[in-house]
Amino acid sequence: MSSPTFSRASSNRIETPLTWSNRLTALGDGFFTHLQPSPVAAPCFAACNTALLAELAWPEGIFDESHLQAFAGNATLAGSQPLATVYSGHQFGVWAGQLGDGRALWLGEANSAQGPQEIQLKGAGRTPYSRGGDGRAVLRSSIREYLCSEAMHGLGIPTTRALCLVASPEPVRREQMETAAVVTRVAPSFLRFGHFEHFSAQNDLASLRTLADHAVAHHLSECHERAALWQGNVYAALLDLVQERTARLLAQWQAVGFCHGVMNTDNMSLLGLTIDYGPFQFMDAFDPEHICNHSDHQGRYAYGRQPNVAYWNLYCLGQALAPLIDDRDMTLQVLETYKSLFPRALGDAMRAKLGLTGDLAPEAAREADWVLVEDLMQLMAAESMDFTLFWRQLSQAVLQQSQANSVQPEGWHAVTDMVLDRPRLWAWLERYTERAGHGQFARMGAQMLRHNPKYVLRNHLAETAIRQAQGGDFREIDTLHNLLKSPFDEHPGFEAYAQQPPAWAAQLEISCSS
Repeated sequence: MSSPTFSRASSNRIETPLTWSNRLTALGDGFFTHLQPSPVAAPCFAACNTALLAELAWPEGIFDESHLQAFAGNATLAGSQPLATVYSGHQFGVWAGQLGDGRALWLGEANSAQGPQEIQLKGAGRTPYSRGGDGRAVLRSSIREYLCSEAMHGLGIPTTRALCLVASPEPVRREQMETAAVVTRVAPSFLRFGHFEHFSAQNDLASLRTLADHAVAHHLSECHERAALWQGNVYAALLDLVQERTARLLAQWQAVGFCHGVMNTDNMSLLGLTIDYGPFQFMDAFDPEHICNHSDHQGRYAYGRQPNVAYWNLYCLGQALAPLIDDRDMTLQVLETYKSLFPRALGDAMRAKLGLTGDLAPEAAREADWVLVEDLMQLMAAESMDFTLFWRQLSQAVLQQSQANSVQPEGWHAVTDMVLDRPRLWAWLERYTERAGHGQFARMGAQMLRHNPKYVLRNHLAETAIRQAQGGDFREIDTLHNLLKSPFDEHPGFEAYAQQPPAWAAQLEISCSS
């Protein structure tokens, strides 16, 4: 199949120290449309991620004036091949048909110390897949994506990364008039479930196979070894590896109270990365039914439903890959694995939050430990406890208990003062300390402080940075970035960033608008 015709005048090309692989372009024109970005007025760097630059071993010169123009969409990097990819997907559980990169432009695949990395501009203007949109991103949502992708990386959760954020005074209309921005995103691959759904829905099995073979050859080579588990079927192995990565990702989301907000199949990464930061939220008061997306009127993507939605999305991917797997029973068998893998991954993550790791977490105690977790989570929900703050306080309390000769009730006050039903929490703490054993508290507390972050990107923190940036002051973006890239550290002097949100934060509404 051929892609729609869509072209612009070529941008100015600038020299760059980046070297390119651009393996995606070998797929052929049916998978994308070549086009140039749309320029924006008076761009400036709002943030530059020097930490990521160092990790990739890309030279600091990338953040110079000429590259600024390229990351704004006003010029093209020599050797890059800008394009927008086509995909389809299910949105809020309904088949939406053809979608595609409506405002994201793939620049190319650059070599790095971590292997080839795809570079993508988000907000670079209209594409053939913009579906009537302007192809722009606004400063508000771009700041949130820049900060949250790096916050997730700091938490050890797989994610796309943000290399830099460019701001422009160019007006963009959403609910009200805002200003434009462009986020430069980096990932080993931006392939989504929806890319496979697209060609399967078109009954274009040749392109579907080409895409799957590309994914296996360049991004998921483990499939060749895993195929032995599935009678040598590499496409079943592909689905199996994706469901495993997805299960582990969802367990990590749930363990830190992260709500994605719009888990459509076109927002699901084939590599198990967190992708497309829109109406996300790290929960403040714990509520399993919490809905972070103001546009999600039915609560489809509520926090407690995310694991099942991920399975539903994997089922859609399984349907898309079914013609290649060519064995219905095997496809269903692969998908069934998620139902045991996710609970186990979540159990491991929650045990780690309780300091129960290594030889402190024998297999025989797994079921009883999960009961301990569930009872605590029910209490947290009943009390609307601040999710991040409670787990951090519990970690510190356990470490403090290790400094006493016996379990001291006063050492738990920072935790018990967070609830009204103290007898219920005391009863749980007694069970917990009995399970742990006082002699293990030092070891457990140290572990817990490495699994329960002090800092997450709460909505009000992002909003403060946004309001200051809209006034031309980008310093708060850097402050938050520095905290969030090491969220388990104490960061003396910044304790206010770890406290419960102010009252005005309850009025913040985050929707799909960006």
